[in-house]
Amino acid sequence: ALGNDPESEIKQNIHKISESLVGDVGLLFTNDNVETVKKNFDSFSAQDYPRAGNIAAYRVVVPGGEVLRGYTKEPFPNNMEPELRELGMPTLLQSGKITIESDFVICEKGDRLTPQQSRLLKHFWEKMAEFKVKLLCYWHNNGDFVELESNQNTTGKAKEDSASGEDSDEDME
Repeated sequence: ALGNDPESEIKQNIHKISESLVGDVGLLFTNDNVETVKKNFDSFSAQDYPRAGNIAAYRVVVPGGEVLRGYTKEPFPNNMEPELRELGMPTLLQSGKITIESDFVICEKGDRLTPQQSRLLKHFWEKMAEFKVKLLCYWHNNGDFVELESNQNTTGKAKEDSASGEDSDEDME
């Protein structure tokens, strides 16, 4: 809808936004000025579950015995036992309770997380990643396009927490 080249763009230079829409990015339409948007995103972060490929921030060990969930230490429902076993935990179902015979290490600090480890960490409510938004570029309704940071996804490197922002003092049609 934005156009892929100057001939197909709907407004001057807006096709350059399309070139930045690679990987995990988003669009923001706003009437706020660029500095306000930058300030808001620079001050925003949220704890999140790590994804496969992230580096473990700390060691996570599930103690032997009944398997308890995260900070609340509540038992897992017994229907979760096959899922936990499929993810690599040596679980047993004893008297309707999920148990393990000895301590189980989900990850060590510095490990590059596998998909199974990241799913286990989510099941155990271990948020060790930080979600932040990076502004890559903006387009102004007067036709100005400014690249603030290169989208490394265009060179094949993944950037999970990137976003493409747009700034406009006027509403776009």
